[in-house]
Amino acid sequence: MTTPDQPARAPRQSIADSMASTDRILRQAGRDFVISLYATLRSLKLYPLENAQVQKSLDELTGLASALLQIEDELEIRLSSDFIFVNETRLRLGLDNYASFSHVLGTLRNCGMGVVKVNAKIERREWQVFVSLLLSFASRAADPNKLSELQQKLVSGGALNLMVEGEAEGDDDSDNEGKSKEVAKRTYERSVSVTKDLINSVRMGRAASVKKVKRAVQGIVDQVLANEVSIVGLTTIRDYDEYTFTHSVNVCIFSVAMGRRLGLSKVQLYDLGMAALFHDVGKSRVPLEVLSKDGPLNEEEWRIMQAHPWLGVLTLFGLRGYGEVPYRGIVAAYEHHMKIDLTGYPKSLRPRRLSVYSKIVACADAFDAATTRRVYQTTPIQPDQVLREIWENPRRGHDRVIVKALINLLGIYPVGTCVILDTYEVGIVQAANPDPVHLHRPMVKIVATPDGGSTMTGPVVNLAEAKPEGDFLRTIIKVTDPAKYGIRASDHFV
Repeated sequence: MTTPDQPARAPRQSIADSMASTDRILRQAGRDFVISLYATLRSLKLYPLENAQVQKSLDELTGLASALLQIEDELEIRLSSDFIFVNETRLRLGLDNYASFSHVLGTLRNCGMGVVKVNAKIERREWQVFVSLLLSFASRAADPNKLSELQQKLVSGGALNLMVEGEAEGDDDSDNEGKSKEVAKRTYERSVSVTKDLINSVRMGRAASVKKVKRAVQGIVDQVLANEVSIVGLTTIRDYDEYTFTHSVNVCIFSVAMGRRLGLSKVQLYDLGMAALFHDVGKSRVPLEVLSKDGPLNEEEWRIMQAHPWLGVLTLFGLRGYGEVPYRGIVAAYEHHMKIDLTGYPKSLRPRRLSVYSKIVACADAFDAATTRRVYQTTPIQPDQVLREIWENPRRGHDRVIVKALINLLGIYPVGTCVILDTYEVGIVQAANPDPVHLHRPMVKIVATPDGGSTMTGPVVNLAEAKPEGDFLRTIIKVTDPAKYGIRASDHFV
């Protein structure tokens, strides 16, 4: 294998260029689709369903929808403010399409819609039902039950591959925060779903969609750049049944957020995100009875598990036939269990310099794995203990510059840590303090009052806030296990 600093032998298009190309294609196809929907609505309003012009418009609409579904394998039309998004790509508004976009936007909003989700199995007759219902319901007076009734009509009309949802309302800060959290949650859930499909496809010997992985990574990078707190907070979700998939997504989020702090460009963050999401793909070739064992592994099982880095390399080289996989991603899959002194596994047969991507992924991997409670653990390890161990124990073998980036991201008390304050309140750490001077005084959401009452709507307080005389309003006394208070940290991030 070549060292990380050597270029790949065959030139390849960068991940960012590939994504930009996909966005351009998707933007054009999305524009054509919206214009076609506008034309179909106008035709059906002017002529009966049997008219040749109406039928021609329906044929064109069906064909354009099929083309979009071939590009992305999914189709989601979402309204946000005065914009239309197709699969998270915003369609650009110009003078030539202003009338059609405005008409479609108004029609969907008059029906109470904010999101339209289309399944790949949709048939032409379902588009006919959908457009007919749009015309009928858009002309009706405002009614809070309009969307619900329209949803029922879609089902009764046999349009089962087309689902509609409402649009979030309100523009104040709390609404904007709620929207941000919802977008982050949707990004997280989609990424877990894509990772699950990838791992299961490889395990079953089917062709995996690298294109979907790229889109998932793009969503994570965009979320980290736009609203880091919301997306990092979702890493507190500990779904033991889905651990293999959520772990890869968590490592991707941590890695991208750390890379941002280390000064990587957006292009580099895409490649880093791909490397992180793919880092454990070799586990798809590890027997499930070993991967899901409810207890420590024996010597033979551990030998099998230690093979997953080079199995990941073989898997990723195979995936290169279906789309571009970053070379550094292949290296990170191989190196993420190596330490900076080249101990760990796989055993290095000659001197090498670890890739910076591998170091970042290794640090994120170690933190997320250690803070996820295993079935056979009787006592959970608190996030602050894990972070301290990674920093202080040289045997962990992590680059100290990379660990500093993780501490800068998470603070002395990582996101999701349950703390008791000197006010006798219990809180969940929401984010590191934006002022690096106060890393030991994070942003904390109050989840239990001094009298022991729990709350889901407690304020988020800055522990750096002080009284006029200089004393801090609140200070952490100790870290505690949230289970003792019947608290799940993830409930306060979703």
